[in-house]
Amino acid sequence: MVQYADVFSGFSVDDIDAAQRFYGETLGLTVTKNDMGFLNLHLPAGGIVLVYSKPDHTPASFTILNLQVDDIDAAVDELNARGVDTRIYGDEFPGDEKGIMRGNGPDIAWFLDPAGNVLSVLHP
Repeated sequence: MVQYADVFSGFSVDDIDAAQRFYGETLGLTVTKNDMGFLNLHLPAGGIVLVYSKPDHTPASFTILNLQVDDIDAAVDELNARGVDTRIYGDEFPGDEKGIMRGNGPDIAWFLDPAGNVLSVLHP
């Protein structure tokens, strides 16, 4: 069996500077630029997600990053206060007034990054 030195995931955006501000300032993740000018999102439990610029970027129509939180109401309130809309699905995945879908698996609220990729905060 192959022995992997490391494993990481990645996704594209259309504006690397907007992504750096969003993931670093709005979401509060540690973000660094690598030698190629791409972003490394440093995950709280370890690991890195690569964010790369792609001129013909098409937003992912599925959740590319789930951020697990201890208090989903507080997390959604903070995101909303920072201008993030957590009511992106409407009737497709019905949620409460904050956009949190409850009682059907983990409590979860979806939102978009500046490139239109789908993210979530969730509480298991």
